[in-house]
Amino acid sequence: MSEPFIYELGEPGRHGVDVPDVDVPETPIPAEFVREELPLPELSEADVVRHYVHLSQKNYAVDVGFYPLGSCTMKYNPKVNERMARLPGFVNLHPLQDPATVQGAMQLMYELQAMLAEIAGFDAVTLQPSAGAHGELTGVLIMRKAQIARGQGHRTKILVPDSAHGTNPATTTMSGLRVVELPSDKNGNVDLEALKRELDDDLVGLMITNPSTLGLFEQHIVEICELVHQAGGLVYGDGANLNAIMGIVRPGDLGIDVMHFNLHKTFSTPHGGGGPGSGPVGVTAELAPFLPGPIVDVDENGEYIWKWPEQSIGRVRSFHGNFGVIVRAYTYIRMHGAEGLRRVSEDAVLNANYMQARLQARGDYPIPYGHRTCMHEFVAQGKISGAAGVHALDVAKRLIDYGFHPPTMYFPLIVHEALMIEPTETESKETLDAFIEALTRIAEEARTDPDLLHTAPHLAPVRRLDEVRAARRPILTRTPPAHRATK
Repeated sequence: MSEPFIYELGEPGRHGVDVPDVDVPETPIPAEFVREELPLPELSEADVVRHYVHLSQKNYAVDVGFYPLGSCTMKYNPKVNERMARLPGFVNLHPLQDPATVQGAMQLMYELQAMLAEIAGFDAVTLQPSAGAHGELTGVLIMRKAQIARGQGHRTKILVPDSAHGTNPATTTMSGLRVVELPSDKNGNVDLEALKRELDDDLVGLMITNPSTLGLFEQHIVEICELVHQAGGLVYGDGANLNAIMGIVRPGDLGIDVMHFNLHKTFSTPHGGGGPGSGPVGVTAELAPFLPGPIVDVDENGEYIWKWPEQSIGRVRSFHGNFGVIVRAYTYIRMHGAEGLRRVSEDAVLNANYMQARLQARGDYPIPYGHRTCMHEFVAQGKISGAAGVHALDVAKRLIDYGFHPPTMYFPLIVHEALMIEPTETESKETLDAFIEALTRIAEEARTDPDLLHTAPHLAPVRRLDEVRAARRPILTRTPPAHRATK
């Protein structure tokens, strides 16, 4: 029997709020907006509170348990950052205020621009993009405009390795450019010979995720950047995996020309459920004139001002970015300092290699690139020997019964039955061991009782859904039960 929906809880005449009398002149409502009946449930305050609290307790979140979602860096977010973002002096600002009245907020943004530039080795940063994919689009538009400014507007080709993030090809297409995929070699690096074959006069640049979605650091990254530059191209770095390298290596020092940061991943904002996010973009001095504007600068009097870069691509969003996320990131960086940020990356890499080594030793789940030291994440396969009918999806669904959020499934596409696991730096050894033990027990179940996995999860409020049908034919409204509609 399904649990009662909020409509079923209502009773005519029951109420929880006394609406005050109108203290302003009433305005007639246009007739086309008026309905004869509006069958909303009538409930007490206690009914409403209990209903929504109960629903919230069904949600899985990083504050509830382990969230090893590969390539997403779903790490615990310190609550001090939340407190800072909620300070009255920040939450009560309006983006259209005169700059003279928001100097503190602009100082924070100016300093964060400088911090991010220093962390990643760039000369300038914009905080405007709303998320990682938005930062990608911004970066590729900058690359395209820079090529046009060079007199190279005929260039239309972007190279994307097959180990890159899946948004890279979409970003390229949205920018009006053409995608050419580069294969990986046997060690998970970009195939250099395939790269060299594509270095022609049509090249805008290369988009590369480093560390890649295989969880591997590109061993030839400096040579790759040099080859692309020699061909007149630019190199875009996908910064979504910065959590593995910050404080250790700066992408700008390797030859990357433009890169986005995921503040909501690396620098602490809860981002489950679709947001919020922030995808600042850092660039070299050559590309700084093309940044979207305005950005925060300081004048000769020490006042913070809005400034437009000389050849800006224009705005990429309303106002100046997701300010609350910016405050959280600023707090996170100030709390950690340079040594702390390096420790974050070191611990993230340590945790991932610990898990990879233990799973590889047990032998239940093949790890295609297990011969290499991984970075912040690694990719195993949901192909269990002795359980031919069990797939990565079955393993993931069964993990829910053990109280864990499943890792990323079936990505990257170049690994069959992929399970991409990212433990992050915030998880303890005990948590990692418990997750490994759950995977081991699931492998045993797959061999002895595969139907247990095929029908999992068994303990979740909702069982298996037809996810393809749900995406293509969503049901966005609900019809109240007949016994309520007729009361």
